[in-house]
Amino acid sequence: MKLTSDFFKAEVAALGAELVRLTDKEGRELLWNGDPVFWTGRAPVLFPIVGRLPGDELVHEGVGYPMAQHGFARRRMFELEAHTSSSASFVLRADEETRRQYPFDFVLRVTYTLVEATLTVEATVENPGAVPLPASVGFHPAFRWPLPYGGTRADHQLIFEKAETAPIHRPVGGLLSTATEANPAVDTIVEPTDAMFARDALIFLDLRSHHLRYGVPGEPGLEVDFPGMPHLGLWSKPGAPFLCIEPWAGYATPEQAPAEFTQKPGLSHIQPGGSKSFGFSLRWLPDIGR
Repeated sequence: MKLTSDFFKAEVAALGAELVRLTDKEGRELLWNGDPVFWTGRAPVLFPIVGRLPGDELVHEGVGYPMAQHGFARRRMFELEAHTSSSASFVLRADEETRRQYPFDFVLRVTYTLVEATLTVEATVENPGAVPLPASVGFHPAFRWPLPYGGTRADHQLIFEKAETAPIHRPVGGLLSTATEANPAVDTIVEPTDAMFARDALIFLDLRSHHLRYGVPGEPGLEVDFPGMPHLGLWSKPGAPFLCIEPWAGYATPEQAPAEFTQKPGLSHIQPGGSKSFGFSLRWLPDIGR
């Protein structure tokens, strides 16, 4: 589905309800193109987990269910519910296939809305079942690195809303490390490098900021706003021309965590008949330094 505004053109695929293309008004590409040399993803929606489970298995009430990293939503076809020139809404419902991996009833609705220079993505999880629904939602957009506005990869910055000082975590065998390391931010600024991602993603669990700006100071760039998402991942591969800025409500199972899935840290527990929304937005900025 294609969406347009005076500032953006976006394209969303029914597979995974995934944003697969984002261009500015001059037609310059802002989103990673999914080149399999580096990574086939572009901006997957993560559900019902973020990260990995031990042994890639969801254990509930003593029964194991196979569950791949970041869950199954990104590999499922969604139904298109509504579409205009500036918005699109997709839905995925529990079925026999999902219950073989995730023994819960759910409805996942993902809506994209373009208003002038802002693209908003909202994922709403509904619980039509009779028991609380344990779930996590995350977003995994990969942006061009460098962006098409001048400057090298080394010139790019991530400028956080607030100073970030809390230690960060790393994945260890796909799980969340219990060990921590120093936050790479200098006050509010992270300068991404290939070396930073040599040991996989940077995971900010104790995040103070709810938005950040990405690009080269003095040049156009993007603001990523994630007011309801408590965690953030940053990920790339050394030498890859993309940088993932990932707002999360949830994270990989920590080392030595309980096996029972409903006790996993970072889950939302949605009551029967209830729902919870998660989202973020992208805004084009004429100068990220201002």
